[in-house]
Amino acid sequence: MLSGHSGPGDGEARRMSPEDAGLLDSFGRKHTYLRVSVTDRCNFRCIYCMPEEGLEWMGREELLSYEEIVRLVGLFVQTGISRVRITGGEPTIRRDLPKLVEGLAACDGLEDLSMTTNGQQLDGMVEALASAGLTRLNISLDSLDSERFARLTRGGDLARVLGGIQSAIDAGLSPVKVNVVVLENENDHEVEDLVRWASRDPENLQLRFIEYMPFETRWHRCVPGAQLRERLSENWSLEPLNQVFGGGPAQHWRVAETGLVVGFISPLSERFCAACNRLRLSADGHLRTCLSDDGTPSLREPMRAGESDEQLIGRIRAMVAGKREGHGCEVEGGRLFEGVMTRVGG
Repeated sequence: MLSGHSGPGDGEARRMSPEDAGLLDSFGRKHTYLRVSVTDRCNFRCIYCMPEEGLEWMGREELLSYEEIVRLVGLFVQTGISRVRITGGEPTIRRDLPKLVEGLAACDGLEDLSMTTNGQQLDGMVEALASAGLTRLNISLDSLDSERFARLTRGGDLARVLGGIQSAIDAGLSPVKVNVVVLENENDHEVEDLVRWASRDPENLQLRFIEYMPFETRWHRCVPGAQLRERLSENWSLEPLNQVFGGGPAQHWRVAETGLVVGFISPLSERFCAACNRLRLSADGHLRTCLSDDGTPSLREPMRAGESDEQLIGRIRAMVAGKREGHGCEVEGGRLFEGVMTRVGG
């Protein structure tokens, strides 16, 4: 549980011997972070995520039930996962989401339970999510201009998203991490404005600039993190931080003049595969061990066929052991990521 939980090895809920502790791949990487997609559906059609006409969504029977998600996450926690992030698609469009949060928060040994959302439907449900046990939030915000925001998201309402960010702060889920996917000639000119906006409340906001990652088709050009830092350094003094916020891959810097923490997630230009500690459970039960690899088997069928916890844990360990060393995508060229972003959960 997130509060008052027993430590690893205490009680029946942590049935593992010391030699089995941790999810290791063949390259010695230990996995402690699991992203759980609860739906592939989304109320946006972001230009870097999916085509304008949308996608064919998974059928209801394909999706893991909340009970199945809680069971699988419990097994992952038994094997060493300590941080879980709920993702989508857009997770807030799945019905009764606080019930899932409550079930996940009760997993003995789980230390951190967060969620990534576009924020469109957050106002009105954030208090229930916080009460159920959610500890942190990441909210996407790719522009501060309402018209540009609507164009980039194909349906987003900037005022509602900003209201969702404030609601998250009011509910005590701060600092809220604000995610910005930076696209060349689309919103890259807003980087400085976003820093100024977030610097108004550095106690409750952290800003994170994310390189665009092409799935199947390269629709846009990414802007490398180093290039963004160079630009920001023309206006502010950036101090590198060694502090880790949330166990993710971001490199963090502090704006000396305002105290704002700014993160840069640069999977293409500053590849962090060698230190990857994350796994992704798709909404249909596929365990994606590498963001670039879509050819993973599902845990859903064997679970529904009646396999025991021990058998499922064996499958999980085997999948993690077979994780590839890294992706082959570059800022320009290389092998593109497989699959569809909205089904992966980022």
